[in-house]
Amino acid sequence: MTLAKAKWYETKKFRVSFKAWIITFFLLAGSLLVLLPLWWMVSTSLKSPQEIAQYPPTFFPREFHFSNYLEAWQTAPFTRWAMNTLFIATMGMIGSVLVNSLVAYSFAKIRFKGKNILFIIILATMLIPGFVTLVPQYILFSKLGWVNTYLPLIVPAFFGSAFFIFLLRQFMMTIPNELMEAAILDGAGHLQIWWHIMLPLTKPALIAVAIFSFNGSWNDLLGPLLYLNDERMYTLQIGLQTFRGTVQTQWHYLMAMSVTVLLPVIALFFFFQRYFIEGANINSGTKG
Repeated sequence: MTLAKAKWYETKKFRVSFKAWIITFFLLAGSLLVLLPLWWMVSTSLKSPQEIAQYPPTFFPREFHFSNYLEAWQTAPFTRWAMNTLFIATMGMIGSVLVNSLVAYSFAKIRFKGKNILFIIILATMLIPGFVTLVPQYILFSKLGWVNTYLPLIVPAFFGSAFFIFLLRQFMMTIPNELMEAAILDGAGHLQIWWHIMLPLTKPALIAVAIFSFNGSWNDLLGPLLYLNDERMYTLQIGLQTFRGTVQTQWHYLMAMSVTVLLPVIALFFFFQRYFIEGANINSGTKG
């Protein structure tokens, strides 16, 4: 290697290394900004009410009050509310996975007249804000007698979501049509193809849809606040409001329960993050 090539190689290596350091610095800075509110919530959950009221505020608790978590859980029927939330989120997740995958299969692999126009109309519904349909939905569910039941929080998941349909359709379109044609030659119908071929091959996308759906139902406050009147049917998000009074807010209990409610969502993403990232990539399906 000549001297000129060696200098060029060293210069290029230095530029690549410097660029990597800059990118790493900004990623770390961005991560700290995102994690700072989370740390403040955890720190506040371990403080006493007196320390929370101090000014200037303390970044680390002087004394760790782990009893805040147990005391906050015992102030209200949070066990029942947790089971209510888990039931609603699980049923909504099942409905989202089954219905949206079935509709996405029809748009991805079945030919019928007006398919593209109908798909565009479905995508156009994503432009409609949810607050626009809030009043008509409440009137509809009220006429059906569904107020103060879990049906308004579960049944809509069984009618599909434009975003989930789009995500699953794009993933299914990467699956070779030869698999479907071979199944048809063996006498399989569309439901059998969907169940035995499409669902196993789209597992990453289905897990991504399941996580999105579960997270949305688990963190939903507006829906339960509108439709649930009986305290025994409350969800965790409504339960968190019990620590907020008109005069005083019990911040140590509120933050303790907020951390507790957040843990299942973090655990769900942590254990399925590989499938979630793969499923969110619409080009990661099996290609022919």
